Amino acid sequence: MKKDKLSWAQLVREAEKKNLPLIDYLLERSAAQLETDRASILAKMETMLQVMEEAVAFGLTGVKSNSGLTGGSGKKLKEYIDSQETGKKGLLGSVVGTAVTCALAAAEANAAMGRIVAAPTAGASGILPGVLMSVQQHCGVPRDKLVEGLVVAGVIGEVIANRASIAGATGGCQAECGSGAAMAAGAVVYMLGGNGKQIGDAVSIVFKNMLGLVCDPVAGLVEVPCIKRNAGSVAQCFLAAEMALAGIGSFIPADEAIDAMDKVGRALPHGLRETAEGGLAMTPTARAWSENYFKGIRG
Repeated sequence: MKKDKLSWAQLVREAEKKNLPLIDYLLERSAAQLETDRASILAKMETMLQVMEEAVAFGLTGVKSNSGLTGGSGKKLKEYIDSQETGKKGLLGSVVGTAVTCALAAAEANAAMGRIVAAPTAGASGILPGVLMSVQQHCGVPRDKLVEGLVVAGVIGEVIANRASIAGATGGCQAECGSGAAMAAGAVVYMLGGNGKQIGDAVSIVFKNMLGLVCDPVAGLVEVPCIKRNAGSVAQCFLAAEMALAGIGSFIPADEAIDAMDKVGRALPHGLRETAEGGLAMTPTARAWSENYFKGIRG
């Protein structure tokens, strides 16, 4: 491991060394990097949170993508959950059910060319909004804590981008949805009172469960299977966060899990890294739809 790589463990140690709460150290560090102040960073995160909320709201109207391939799933799931008898929470439960609904909606907003926050990418833009909206609604997390959670998520994303990649073309969908889920899991652990080590444990657990996930978009569009992978990633996020908060540590540290993700991603065949030349993109149904779609574009 190169000494100049950004390290989550090192960030936690530096905060402890300075006797600062982790969030204060991360804000101090980010302010110095960006040559600004804490208030400006929090204001920027507040703006991003508002955009995420708007993306979810737009998606829940049932918008369709320009290609016609996707749309309406977030609205459909919300209606299904809302139609359940009082006291029933569905198979996913209220927390995960709401998060999945909002994640689908935000990802569908992206496919419909709506305004989103790439967190860390457009293809993974539903995960953080879904998780944050649900935690706010069901866990009583105040808005200022959500904003701080975004700061934590952002620094986790910075570590991943520095040590590995957040691009599907480089590392497969483990680098996009996997990173998004890791960022969200770390944010959840922070918002619910976890410490720096537990945040790292959650990040590592996510990558353990999503290692090797390929990027195989049908017709090269960020729709199938990307949107439903946002939903699946939300479930992985809450699984990892719950385990970490319960004190279940990860044998593999977060930094090493990220390094492993990088090596696995670069070892994936070219056809499984966002080229639409492998995986689900090459199934008979996907190929037939793609052929008709491109014929329509060519006129």
